[in-house]
Amino acid sequence: MGFSYEDWSGRFYPRSMKSAEWLAWYARHFNAVELDTTFYAAPAPDRVARWAASTPEDFCFSLKTPRGITHDSPLAAGVDPMRQFIDVCRGFGPKLGVILIQFAPSFMANQFRELDQFLSMLPGDVRFAVELRHRSWGTPDTLRMLHDRRCAFVSAEYAARPARVFATAEHLYLRLIGIHHQFPRYGEELIDPTESLTWWRQAIDSALPRVKRVFGFFNNDYAGYAIGTANRFKRMTGLPVREARIVQTPLLFE
Repeated sequence: MGFSYEDWSGRFYPRSMKSAEWLAWYARHFNAVELDTTFYAAPAPDRVARWAASTPEDFCFSLKTPRGITHDSPLAAGVDPMRQFIDVCRGFGPKLGVILIQFAPSFMANQFRELDQFLSMLPGDVRFAVELRHRSWGTPDTLRMLHDRRCAFVSAEYAARPARVFATAEHLYLRLIGIHHQFPRYGEELIDPTESLTWWRQAIDSALPRVKRVFGFFNNDYAGYAIGTANRFKRMTGLPVREARIVQTPLLFE
């Protein structure tokens, strides 16, 4: 989740590397990123073009829907802004992974009809994932709605894992987040996440017959260092890992 962290400089990014070069370096080691910055404002088209140009052909971007659509206004008022945001996202071309639609923890299932109407307006040629964080959404009706709208039901781990992973679309969307601000720094894993990652691997395996593609993202708050945890999970699932080999130039003054 994101790639622009100062704590990764000197640990994952070469210390002398400019922040403008971080995305290209990141894309040499991973093939996807979830952008949180879009939660605060839709990016300008030229910024999308720069991001896309900095990454290889097989790289993909997932973007969080702006909070002005999902958090700050009635959902019905967000239809036109959502269409505009989707148009901006189309600037990624084939590098567009998933558009994440995350709602506030206070967003309850008494707005079921409003959500269904909103999702019915979404185009069919773009992947979407919906994160519903209030427990009132934990019903078969929610899963049926998302299935009918071809939206992935986001499976996320904050303080605890979900009961199970549900496949409601041809893609699976996983967010391993952890407890925010529990670590003083983000340059190394400070807890061992192996037990939890084993559970996630088994959950993915059980869902694979029903999905074509899995998108999974780690937050630094999950174990202290998202890069290390992502590589740990890739090894567990048999995916190739490219370690960052960096040679630091000593600084005269620290």
